Amino acid sequence: MTTAIKSKSKWAALSVALSGLMLAACSNSSEAPEAGEATAAANTDSTEQTIRIATESSYKPLSYTDADGKLIGFEIDLINALCDEMAAKCDISSQEWDGLIPGLQAKKFDAIIAGMSITPERLEKVDFTDPYLSNGLILVAKKGDEVSVEDDFSDVSVGAQRATIAAQYIEETHPKAKLNLYDTQENAYLDLTSSRIRALFSDKVTAAHWLMSDEGQAFEQKGEEFNSDDTMGIAVRKGDELAGKFNTALQALKASGKYDEISAPYFGTSTTAAAQEATAQ
Repeated sequence: MTTAIKSKSKWAALSVALSGLMLAACSNSSEAPEAGEATAAANTDSTEQTIRIATESSYKPLSYTDADGKLIGFEIDLINALCDEMAAKCDISSQEWDGLIPGLQAKKFDAIIAGMSITPERLEKVDFTDPYLSNGLILVAKKGDEVSVEDDFSDVSVGAQRATIAAQYIEETHPKAKLNLYDTQENAYLDLTSSRIRALFSDKVTAAHWLMSDEGQAFEQKGEEFNSDDTMGIAVRKGDELAGKFNTALQALKASGKYDEISAPYFGTSTTAAAQEATAQ
C-alpha cells in the first residue's frame, strides 16, 4: 500500500511538472507571433507599391500574348518601364475590352493600358494620363478592291471592334453601313480574311502591323489615314493621384531616351516621333 501511495505521489509530481512545461511552452508560442507580426509590420513600410494593371491582349503590337501565353507588346514594355521608374510592382492581367472601364470603376484593378483613346465620353467616367501614343484610323480591304472611305457601305459589309473610335466613326459618318462589330480585333481580322466582311475600319497603329503579317499580305490600306487627332492614354479612376505619378514617370522615360528605346522596335523612327509629339506637354 505504501509503495502504491509513493508511486501515485511521483506521478502527481510529474504531472505538475509537465503541466508547468506545457504552460511555459504555450506562453512562449503566443509571444512568437507577436514578434513576427511586428517584423511584418516593419517590413510593410519598406515594400514597393503594387499597381494592378488591366489590358486587352488581342491588340498587336500594343498588347498581345506569345506562344506561351505571356503578355507582350509595346504597352506591356511601357507599363513595366513606368512602374520601374515609379519603384512600384505591376500586376498586369488581360481583361475583356467591354469590361475594362466597368472593372476599373469597381476597383478590380487600378489602371488600364489597352490602346484606349482619350475621348470626352470616357473622360466622364475615368481620368487619363498624358497621351503616350498618337493614332489615326485607316480603312483596310483586299488589294485591288475599289472600296473607299467615301462609300456609304449600304450594300457592303464592313467591320470594326466594338466600343472603339473606329466603330464610333462609322456609326456617326456612315449610318447606312452594314456594320459588323467584334469583341476583339483578332476576330475582325478573321472575318476580313474569310470574306465575311469586305472592309475593316481600324486604328492605324494595329492595322499597319497586321498588314505586315502573313495573314495581311493580300490586303492594303485604302486611301489616306483619317481622324488622325486621336491620342491614347492610361485610364485611372476619377480623382486618382496615380495619373500624376504615371505622368511624372512618362516624362522621365522620355528625358532619358528609354521611351525611344521601347518604341523603336514596334513603330520605327517616324511613328516614334509622332508618339513623342503626342506625349510632349
